[in-house]
Amino acid sequence: MNLVVDTSIIVAVITNEKHKKQLIKATKGADLIAPSSLHWEIGNAFSAMFKRERIMIKQSIAALEAYHQIPIRFSDIELGIALELAHNLGIYAYDAYVIGCALKHNTALLSLDKGLLKPAMKAGVKIKEV
Repeated sequence: MNLVVDTSIIVAVITNEKHKKQLIKATKGADLIAPSSLHWEIGNAFSAMFKRERIMIKQSIAALEAYHQIPIRFSDIELGIALELAHNLGIYAYDAYVIGCALKHNTALLSLDKGLLKPAMKAGVKIKEV
């Protein structure tokens, strides 16, 4: 079974957030897919954590080591398709990449980002519950 995951899922797992066990259970046996932008989004998430002093550089390096152990298939999303989704759904491009990835692979999306789930459902994406 294929399953698209977003930044919220990966960051929650690699930083040992409270949802980690549930997320690992929800993804067990699934082939994980993410848009290629995931790398940059993780970098952005960590930089935001640095600014809020929620994480130190040493912790982020350890988290990145865990990230590199997760088997994820990366998928390029056409920019034009992402921009159409962003325009039609009133969302940012990064969210459009995730929705476009789920649509491209005709698979469900797993996310902790409630702001992403509503437009994803509007676009016809199936949502995997945590």
